[in-house]
Amino acid sequence: MKINSKFIKMGMSGGTLNNAQFKILGQFNPPDEGWESLVIDRELSTKDANLFLLLRGKLALKAQDQIVKNYQLLADFHKEKREPKEEEIKEEKIVASGSMAIYCDGACKGNPGKAGSGLAIYRGTGKPTLLYGEYEGRGTNNTAELNALYKALLIALEEPLNVTIYCDSKYSIDSVSNWAYGWKKKGWTKKSGEIKNLEIIKVAHELYDKLKDKVVLKHVKGHSGVEGNELADRMAVYAIVSKSDGYKRYNYEHVAKVLKMGEG
Repeated sequence: MKINSKFIKMGMSGGTLNNAQFKILGQFNPPDEGWESLVIDRELSTKDANLFLLLRGKLALKAQDQIVKNYQLLADFHKEKREPKEEEIKEEKIVASGSMAIYCDGACKGNPGKAGSGLAIYRGTGKPTLLYGEYEGRGTNNTAELNALYKALLIALEEPLNVTIYCDSKYSIDSVSNWAYGWKKKGWTKKSGEIKNLEIIKVAHELYDKLKDKVVLKHVKGHSGVEGNELADRMAVYAIVSKSDGYKRYNYEHVAKVLKMGEG
């Protein structure tokens, strides 16, 4: 789902959120001024949205942690172990010759917490190439997403083809291809204060600006059954599990088996 003001207010108690809720939104407590503008329109998984609302209230830290643990236990209990049916996986593959599609995604356990990035690269009609890496011992959803997008741009840099990059983080897309132009004009500052994740945004924006004539960034809804996005998600989670710093290629035979792996 997409975060909006109504959803945030639903989770508030006494006009504020608790620590665990801010973590889900990728923010610290107390948050920076203007924090709501940073999370509005960001995609949130159904799992995190449900947990966000379950955490509503002025709860002690131990109570918040226990609710998070209990919810994870419940989610694991109900997790389906079946093979996904073909009709359940939407395909948005690139099939035209002379073009390429890259799906990129990030995952974070804890937010901040252990983070990783993943990519699914489609060339023509063959099996996608899957990459995982950029493990961070203490990262966030946003840093993981930005790292994945930057890697996708680096791949595009080496390609003679036109490239479409799909990302489920509107924050990352806007930071790199939209907001960065205004921030750059103002000496990489903004009225509301610190620009978070500035270093990765700077390098990713510089690369995007160089490639924008042959690269298109598109937003894709996360956890909606789009094959490329789902594969990139599984790779991001695997990066955390494997603690892989550099990007590595994931060898596999069947897409369906990769999709059965844990999602972020």
